[in-house]
Amino acid sequence: MAGWTLVKVAMLTDCYPPRLGGIESQVRDLSRHLVRAGHEVEVFTATTGPDGERGGATATGDDGVTVHRFAIPLPGGIPVNPFARPEIRRRLAAGRFDVAHAHLGVVSPFATELVPLALDRGLPVTATFHCVIDRSGPVFRVLGHLARWAEKGVAMNAVSTMAATRVSAAAGDAPVEVVPNGVDVAWWRDGAPDGDAAPAADGAPRPVHVVTATRLAARKRPVALLAVLRGARQILDPAVPLRATIVGEGPQRRVLERYVASRGLDWVELPGRVDRDELRRLHQGADVYLTTARLEAFGIAALEARAAGLPVVAPRATGVDDFVGDGVEGVLGDSDVQLAGAVARLAADPAMRRRIRHHNLTTPPAQDWSDVLGATLGEYHRAGARPA
Repeated sequence: MAGWTLVKVAMLTDCYPPRLGGIESQVRDLSRHLVRAGHEVEVFTATTGPDGERGGATATGDDGVTVHRFAIPLPGGIPVNPFARPEIRRRLAAGRFDVAHAHLGVVSPFATELVPLALDRGLPVTATFHCVIDRSGPVFRVLGHLARWAEKGVAMNAVSTMAATRVSAAAGDAPVEVVPNGVDVAWWRDGAPDGDAAPAADGAPRPVHVVTATRLAARKRPVALLAVLRGARQILDPAVPLRATIVGEGPQRRVLERYVASRGLDWVELPGRVDRDELRRLHQGADVYLTTARLEAFGIAALEARAAGLPVVAPRATGVDDFVGDGVEGVLGDSDVQLAGAVARLAADPAMRRRIRHHNLTTPPAQDWSDVLGATLGEYHRAGARPA
């Protein structure tokens, strides 16, 4: 950004790796990309370290990111620490930071508590919402803290247009910008074939492969996903073979296993969690990506699939709308019945799949990290950061 020099950022987040999750990964990746660009980043979190570090332990990793870990021993690793405020206040004052950047979900007690602490220290603050404020909207309005933050100059943003609209409503119609999650488009695209895989050596038709990467939790609607796959199979020409792979772990795994067994879905695989390299190989060898999550603030897994070239089938009016246009990067539906129809349509139409894959591989999404870093620095500027 013109006129900017390097900044020193205090990242405020409930959770951080080694704990796994979407927010954790995004905060880590953002921090790393900022450091690679020459900025300084120190993370303040209530998550223990890889060897159980907590109580204010500080370490700088090989990636150049310094992490202050203020976890306390609580059941389930709940990310709260009401005793850390004096020490965090001291470190924020001593750190000579240019800006504080808070990362928030629907419930983020640690980061939420640190925003007024940073404001009291005179720091410019930006707050990124990685969540969908849905039924909790009235609670946010009654508490009023988002409106107060806006009045004090906090630059609020959210990871998608849909999420930003809801945050703004919960903050008394305060301005909320969109700063998306980031993805390394070139990495996901590297090696992806621009077309369907070759048929089997014996000439038999290759099954159309539908993939999903998701946490197997009720909020992500994995049972509905199986029902959509089953519906697609029922309306698809029996001559078109179909297979599906659902990557991920979570509390509903047993429920899904029973569903698959009881309905004879022997063409559906549940391999569990895989690493990023294996997920990229899976995406690049598949034909369609499917998600049924409706309370999706962004949809990083769908964006990764889109970056790898896959046509994406997703519900309309979620964060996925920001990078999937209906009929362009994939197919959007208003109901599970429409999603099943979309999967069946793509499975039956290889020309449509090839057209969308070619578009996805030759038209990078706007959520590449190079663009996200610029948008993030813009929010630091909007918050009032003025690095020397």
